[in-house]
Amino acid sequence: MQQEVVVITGASAGVGRAVAHEFARQGAWIGLLARNQAALEHAKQEVKELGGRGLVLLADVADADAVERAADRIESEFGPIDIWINNAMASMMSPAIDMTAQEFRRVTEVTYLGYVHGTLAALRRMTPRDRGTIVQVGSALAYRGIPLQSAYCGAKHAIKGFTESLRCELRHDRRNIRLNMVHLPAVNTPQFDWIRSRMPYQPQPVPPIYQPEIIARAIYWSAHHDRREMLVGITTVGAIWANKFFPGLLDRYLARTGYQSQQKNEPVSKDRPDNLMQPVLQDFGAHGRFDRGAVPFSMQAWLDRHRAVVLTTLLGLAGAAMLWLFT
Repeated sequence: MQQEVVVITGASAGVGRAVAHEFARQGAWIGLLARNQAALEHAKQEVKELGGRGLVLLADVADADAVERAADRIESEFGPIDIWINNAMASMMSPAIDMTAQEFRRVTEVTYLGYVHGTLAALRRMTPRDRGTIVQVGSALAYRGIPLQSAYCGAKHAIKGFTESLRCELRHDRRNIRLNMVHLPAVNTPQFDWIRSRMPYQPQPVPPIYQPEIIARAIYWSAHHDRREMLVGITTVGAIWANKFFPGLLDRYLARTGYQSQQKNEPVSKDRPDNLMQPVLQDFGAHGRFDRGAVPFSMQAWLDRHRAVVLTTLLGLAGAAMLWLFT
């Protein structure tokens, strides 16, 4: 039987690496796309050990031609792409006024245009077959911007707008191609060890922090269900709804807490890696440095995946209670 063929961008570390593990456990054949050759080779070995098959696709998602070549290669070696997951990202921790135009451009080219390039490469191959799934890895920051990450927040907002527009076009053309978006909370990934920073202290995700395996399970589920958007983590849900009803109050709260909450009480090392323009040489794996305080399970994410069963059960219990009361 032909195995599921999947492409994961940003597969060398963090969420992308965890997603590769999740698909490998199901026997998928996976195109591992990123810039770090050594890390991708390690990821490929992990995929094999978990029961899948990996193919290293060395490419920068900011280069549309490189993404197209990667898509051609995986289809020639593994067959038609069933699922394409856009996950590759770049970010920077800095007040906007201290950033250069080149830095804004680079974050945008990777984090936004990288998704556009991946999506279009997938569509060019899925459209003639009229089947396939594209998953955009989003963020609570696609709905609510925070200080010190203006370029990244802008890119995530752009991904959401692009995805909504494209979804309408696919519906207009009656295409049997699913386009889903999974919005994430703060995650324990290595990105905080390598994103460029102009802050005095070591960057960190805003607590509570979730383990990448929680995200990987949500992305795998989304890739196999027709769910328009999926929110992972109670903090994601809270941020989106708070911004909907109390945006001004949230502005003031983030102005007061946003700088401190995104930095550890640890000075930034002078030899700290910086992957904005060039890949780091180390293999960081899926987890960052926050294992000790990271949450290993999300009840909200579990309930979201099983909400039909939960709702049916609650209605059944309510019906049974009513029957007991009136008999």
